[in-house]
Amino acid sequence: MSRLAAGVVLVTAQEPPLDPDDPNAPDGEDVGMTATAFLSVSLDPPLVMVSLREGSRMDDLLDEQPLWAVSVLTENQRHIAGRFAMKGRISDRLLFEDIASVRGEVSGAPLIGGALATLECRTEQRVPAGDHTLVIGRVLTAHVPSAEGGPLLYFRGRYRQLG
Repeated sequence: MSRLAAGVVLVTAQEPPLDPDDPNAPDGEDVGMTATAFLSVSLDPPLVMVSLREGSRMDDLLDEQPLWAVSVLTENQRHIAGRFAMKGRISDRLLFEDIASVRGEVSGAPLIGGALATLECRTEQRVPAGDHTLVIGRVLTAHVPSAEGGPLLYFRGRYRQLG
């Protein structure tokens, strides 16, 4: 499958507050994950799908948090993809610290500045598939910022650019 080129996205979500009944409780942390197994499923209704490793932090979070976001990364955002793909990485809070982003109006999740496109989604279905979970989400918002450049691709184990 390494011979199949794939676009690179950053999937983000916000953990629920630690104590939803306490208005003074700290907010949950932002969580991010680089994904190449992401695709459009349907235009009517607008559905997308992301494949998550079973038991990963994002899989566990999206099992309890139905709202999430996707930023389609540009060829100039390779550093973001690499940062959120690291194994044994530092806390996600530190990973987001110096990345330009805005909060999604529906999901509250970070949307990466300069991305080719951003989506906010609500989980419609979770499908176990081997050692992964396929998460199908309804697109609630979609924006195409004025980003320049081409998409970031992943092919034969490396990030690539078109052309």
